[in-house]
Amino acid sequence: MVKAVVVLKSSEGVCGTVYFTQEGDGPTTVTGSLSGLKPGLHGFHVHALGDTTNGCMSTGPHFNPCGKEHGAPEDQNRHAGDLGNVNVGDDEFNLMTLSFMQIPLSGPSSIVGRAVVVHGDPDDLGKGGHELSKTTGNAGGRVACGVIGLQG
Repeated sequence: MVKAVVVLKSSEGVCGTVYFTQEGDGPTTVTGSLSGLKPGLHGFHVHALGDTTNGCMSTGPHFNPCGKEHGAPEDQNRHAGDLGNVNVGDDEFNLMTLSFMQIPLSGPSSIVGRAVVVHGDPDDLGKGGHELSKTTGNAGGRVACGVIGLQG
């Protein structure tokens, strides 16, 4: 089993910890919690670069090794890093459990060393008709991020 973790933080008080586990060639399970976000949906993505030298802006675009359009997690035509939305309740705290085949923790398409970014607005999953729908999901600003690292 391979395990990874990312600690998310921002200057705006958003924080959280997200854990990734993968057994063999199976799906990667994503669990964790976030706090400090306004209630509602927030875009949640793996970005291509593990670079936070300029905050979340230097994490680059969504992780997209197959050159596809932005989409929902269940879509065939989607970036590997398109993890959809996290839904934050009125208590500003979110617990999540998700599972994905497209974000392995080892091999040439590994997400280890890349970044997780939480956005300020909902991801329209490529279906919103906005000029940014097919690239970013029109999910708004990057409110928290962190680099994914291996966990012992």
